[in-house]
Amino acid sequence: AQDGARVELTVQRIADGEVSPYLVDELVVGDRLELRGPVGGWFVWRPEQPEPVLLVAGGSGLVPLMCMIRARQAVGSRVPFRLIYSLRSPQEQLYGPELLKGAPGLDVTRIYTRQAAAGAARPAGRITPEDLANYGWPPDFEPHVYVCGPTGFVEKVAAYLV
Repeated sequence: AQDGARVELTVQRIADGEVSPYLVDELVVGDRLELRGPVGGWFVWRPEQPEPVLLVAGGSGLVPLMCMIRARQAVGSRVPFRLIYSLRSPQEQLYGPELLKGAPGLDVTRIYTRQAAAGAARPAGRITPEDLANYGWPPDFEPHVYVCGPTGFVEKVAAYLV
């Protein structure tokens, strides 16, 4: 929470996972947890940064990037954000209603890798350099870019961006 009084935890349940079924099915209000924050400073966006922002998320990698989107809204920033969200299918979308509602200056593009949404202009497939060029910022805008997702996804997207 913005006031520091509570923590919101996003959990994607994995059927054969070791931790997510417990967190989704067993954890109840009042249970005590030990949490550690992220390591490093890579995912820090500051409202005073005037450059446009490109967020590229793969699956649950959207979670830390969503924190930036919420922080932007909370401070009333007018810095333009673009989110390219790669996910398997429409059914796997995190924060669906919140992203559909959107916010001024936030553009969201969904890239479906296995099953495209009905009426989607782009067929299902992995993210490409063309997607980043079409839905991201031109390099001369010198955007701040944040990429989060599975290691292979991050490495591939980073190589495309370079």
